[in-house]
Amino acid sequence: MQKRKYMNPYFAGILLGLVLLSAMYFSGRGLGASGGLKYAVVAAVDAIDKTHVAESPYYSKYFENGEKPLKNWLFLEVLGMVLGGFISGAFSGRLKFKLEKSPNITNKTRLLFAFLGGVFFVYGAQLARGCTSGAALSGMAVLSVAGFVTMISIFGSAYLFAWFFRKLWI
Repeated sequence: MQKRKYMNPYFAGILLGLVLLSAMYFSGRGLGASGGLKYAVVAAVDAIDKTHVAESPYYSKYFENGEKPLKNWLFLEVLGMVLGGFISGAFSGRLKFKLEKSPNITNKTRLLFAFLGGVFFVYGAQLARGCTSGAALSGMAVLSVAGFVTMISIFGSAYLFAWFFRKLWI
């Protein structure tokens, strides 16, 4: 299968806005991925140690009224994002495992820094009580000052840290 061109970024932005509007209309909430991952972790902890979940004030609240974490809207949203990404990659001819990095670093270094970046990002999302899609995109969509501050902070910190870590890419 031949690779297709990437979608026009302005058109993709309009589609993202329509997806966000649809999510708000149909579910009463915006988009957000970190909450979906939290529900997956809670379900995993429950599968490993049910007594810990029952005794924990934090974990037990996810099971109140017979609720199941894997049936939560946020978890289903993340599952849909992952499946949609794979389907999109397959249709566009870009579905393959590939490690992108600078020729000056090893695969092990690249994977280590990717993992550390993910850890810091998830930690920051928990501190901020939401990820970029929840705090920034959904916040900006409802003209929340916090949404704009979040987006400015994300891009500002990315530019700052890019200077320090540019050797991982150049």
